[in-house]
Amino acid sequence: MIPEIQQKLRKTPHKPGVYLMKDRLGGIIYVGKARDLKKRVSSYFMPSRKTRADVKTRALIDSICSFDLQIVRNEQEALILESKLIKQYRPRYNISLRDDKRFYMVKIQLDAPLPRFMLTRLKKEDGARYFGPFVHSSALKATLEWINREFGLRTCRARNPGENEYRHCHADIIRKCSAPCIQKVSPDDYLARIKEAVKLLEGKGKRGHLQGLRDQMEKASEKLQFEKAARLRDIIENLEKTLSPARSFSRGHSSIPSTVNPAEDVAELQDALGLTDKLEIMECFDISNVSSNHIVASMVRFVNGAPDNQSYRRYRIRTVTGQDDFASMAEVVRRRYSRILSENYIAETENTQETPLTALRRLAREGKSPLHLPNLVIVDGGKGQLGMAVRELQNLGLHDLPVIGLAKQHEEIFRPGNSEPLLLSHDTGALKLLQRIRDEAHRFANNYNELLLRRRIKESLLDDCPGMSNNRKEALLRRFGSVKRIRKATLKELESVPGIGKKTAEQMILFLQQS
Repeated sequence: MIPEIQQKLRKTPHKPGVYLMKDRLGGIIYVGKARDLKKRVSSYFMPSRKTRADVKTRALIDSICSFDLQIVRNEQEALILESKLIKQYRPRYNISLRDDKRFYMVKIQLDAPLPRFMLTRLKKEDGARYFGPFVHSSALKATLEWINREFGLRTCRARNPGENEYRHCHADIIRKCSAPCIQKVSPDDYLARIKEAVKLLEGKGKRGHLQGLRDQMEKASEKLQFEKAARLRDIIENLEKTLSPARSFSRGHSSIPSTVNPAEDVAELQDALGLTDKLEIMECFDISNVSSNHIVASMVRFVNGAPDNQSYRRYRIRTVTGQDDFASMAEVVRRRYSRILSENYIAETENTQETPLTALRRLAREGKSPLHLPNLVIVDGGKGQLGMAVRELQNLGLHDLPVIGLAKQHEEIFRPGNSEPLLLSHDTGALKLLQRIRDEAHRFANNYNELLLRRRIKESLLDDCPGMSNNRKEALLRRFGSVKRIRKATLKELESVPGIGKKTAEQMILFLQQS
């Protein structure tokens, strides 16, 4: 066993948490959770584990050179943090939780005329009250159903239901709804019920409700009403699972355990690049051209080493035909920084001695700049992408704005005026910071491309084609990229698409010729 691992295992506590396995380059290759970190992590390094494990687990164990730990308060928090870290680092040995699917939250719009509880996976800045996330979805749904019955809350979707909606609703009979829509209870009484339910979701009065349910369960059992007792038992278990406290570990929140130190990584990167100004703001660009039908780009901004999500931007490439990463990078850099120049009215300094970069820095210090220029620009790519970015910045008069290119294959850092790339050790926080920024830009660009693809799938001429289903439409658009290209496809090419037979292909060709 590696000495570093032996030393860390001795210090590993018997507490719940998350462990992050690392390879020899310091990359995170697996994230897992445990009720007892000491037992779980130690099990990876037992000789019997390797002999009994499958091929994938043996490969993982052979690759482990170190690990990090994050201690949390309970197993529920461990599951939430595990999901967040897997989405953040996307380790190659993790299969589950790598998608964008999130845990359920409970949402209520308290300023609505007649509020109701709703389930959602995405928290928005819409003035609503959110509870969660909750890791046990089935327990949450059962608990929410019990709360609605217990407090007589409505479940209909209408924002402000009235007599018209009540005609088609029997929730007051079936679900014990208090029917505020027809004034069975006054609006004030209904809002009082909502406040009591909100307090329960906050954890206030939980003990009293649970004790009351336990008393009901015992009485039902004494009367030999075992089915009722079993239902009450399930309600108690669901309430206990749902209302156990857990932090959400939202990005940027001060209570989030972190495996990195952003301030140290920023200082290390500044020193490695030999820059004089602190890297307070960094912006990174990435091009996504999964299909040539829609080429998109992303720009992500990090402030003091942490993502500034509200400042992220995404672009649809307008002036480039076909898949040309170099020209696409030039367009997006030009659009981003020409806008910053125009919004800061830099054109007014043309008759002064100030350069655009100097003027922007001065306006930022004086608090007069609506958009601050970054201290470092990062482009995803090698010399070609970097050259295009440098050319556009020079055309805009931003000659001295620091810019680098990060090539993914060997993590080479290219700098203007240097023919040889800068290679940083994979153990350094500086390179890990650049990787986090680059990977975030890549994720954001790919998500936009997928969004556009879903829109094309929903809004397509193919919807009216005989025998067309969503799966067939998606397969066609993934293969050809657009309806225009599908029109040009031959019968044999259409038949090669999964789910498209000869008859369907012939109908499609006839339909597209007539449309």
